[in-house]
Amino acid sequence: MSTPTGFMEYRRQIPADRDPMERLQDWEEFHKHMNEEDLRTQGARCMDCGTPYCHTGIEMTGGTSGCPVNNLIPEWNSLVFRGLWQEALERLHKTNNFPEFTGRVCPAPCEGSCTVGLIGQPVTIKTIEEAIIERGFAEGWVKPEPPAMRTGKRVAVVGSGPAGLACAAQLNKAGHSVIVYERADRIGGLLTYGIPTMKLDKGIVERRVQLLEAEGITFVTNTEIGTDIPAAKLMADYDAVVLCGGATKPREFAIEGSGLKGIHYAMDYLNGTIKSYLDTGLEDNQYITAADKDVIVIGGGDTGTDCVATALRHGCRSITQFGTHAQAPLERDPVANPWPQFPNVYTLDYAHEEAKALYGQDPREFSIMTTKFVGDEEGRVKELHTVQIERIVDDAGRKIYKPIPGTERVFPAQLVLIAIGFDGPEQTLVDRLGLETDRRSNVKAAYGKYATNVERVFAAGDMRRGQSLVVWAINEGREAAREVDLYLMGSTLLP
Repeated sequence: MSTPTGFMEYRRQIPADRDPMERLQDWEEFHKHMNEEDLRTQGARCMDCGTPYCHTGIEMTGGTSGCPVNNLIPEWNSLVFRGLWQEALERLHKTNNFPEFTGRVCPAPCEGSCTVGLIGQPVTIKTIEEAIIERGFAEGWVKPEPPAMRTGKRVAVVGSGPAGLACAAQLNKAGHSVIVYERADRIGGLLTYGIPTMKLDKGIVERRVQLLEAEGITFVTNTEIGTDIPAAKLMADYDAVVLCGGATKPREFAIEGSGLKGIHYAMDYLNGTIKSYLDTGLEDNQYITAADKDVIVIGGGDTGTDCVATALRHGCRSITQFGTHAQAPLERDPVANPWPQFPNVYTLDYAHEEAKALYGQDPREFSIMTTKFVGDEEGRVKELHTVQIERIVDDAGRKIYKPIPGTERVFPAQLVLIAIGFDGPEQTLVDRLGLETDRRSNVKAAYGKYATNVERVFAAGDMRRGQSLVVWAINEGREAAREVDLYLMGSTLLP
């Protein structure tokens, strides 16, 4: 334990973000970092409680409670408090291959289930996690650790997102020869193309990729399995195949006018901007621009929020984000949303802070539904028609959205971004390998086992579970590696 009374003696503190008006002028990370003294004080707030829900990692009522990779949070909080940073890094790396990613982009369900949060503000876990790994890189403690010997087994990992990278890292530790295939021109999956640079600098991703290469993993880019390399050849060349291709098929939004020009899926918009920024600093103009446009983002999740931040940096004329959900309460509802569930409370994410600073108000519209798009004479979208909605339970017991008469509105828009989620993985490779899928079109493989109906083929991450968190992808990649190692060798020492 750090100190028995730390949670009473010290208040929660998080690092200040860069000023919204300042960070709107660039594409750099918006977070600042805390000094060591403040970090040690925050570590002192950890109670080392008898049942630390912060690292239990379970799903509750459609959300996540605790850390899915089961980080040993009380242990490294105590070590940070005592100034034992290298020991803290060792404990952190026992459960999490990539704390530099989760420390930046994870929504921190660990903090939502922190016991201190029952009576006050939770421990600043996410900030301490990022500080530990960044201290490790700065001090030279994070070094390549190639395996002492090789097993002679070859494993192909398809997809280089967080699940694929975690799986590859673990299999490589076990001594297998691992080749990771990525169809994009850069390694990282959604860590590179999907999450904007403001949340995750791509140099952070490249730093870890270089480390994995130094440990013996081979990365192959610009190669799509099933197209550039036949699925049959992949099966013939490797002892096992792990599919970590993600859930990249966007959910369709088919209403009147949805075929108009100027309506795009969110990932096409985000990825185009990221690639152009990485290639030429946006000088090539090979991206969808929001400059001088009224922009509507349909979808209230993280992807939609990232679209807001990107459009602001493009120089949009106005920005509005639609969500079908109601505005969350200011405080956790102890009955409908009790601890240790993830707290459903009203907050301003980074993009919303920026929009408010620029335009004077939260850019979100809640409990709203788009009914149709209207275009101009050239077939380009010019406005959206909407209606306010309420969530009710119908006679069959289903929760549905009911339009509220008299609440119709019209919004001007020259750019509409659809960010309503994903309908599972693309099916080309799934079909060519003859894989069974579940009712949501995800690859069918039991959680904890990850084996598909095809011998030697495993699946993990969003491709198996559907759209989810980076930390769940790391969890599944690690566990799938353990099952592959067990399959190949008859036993395993992987966690």
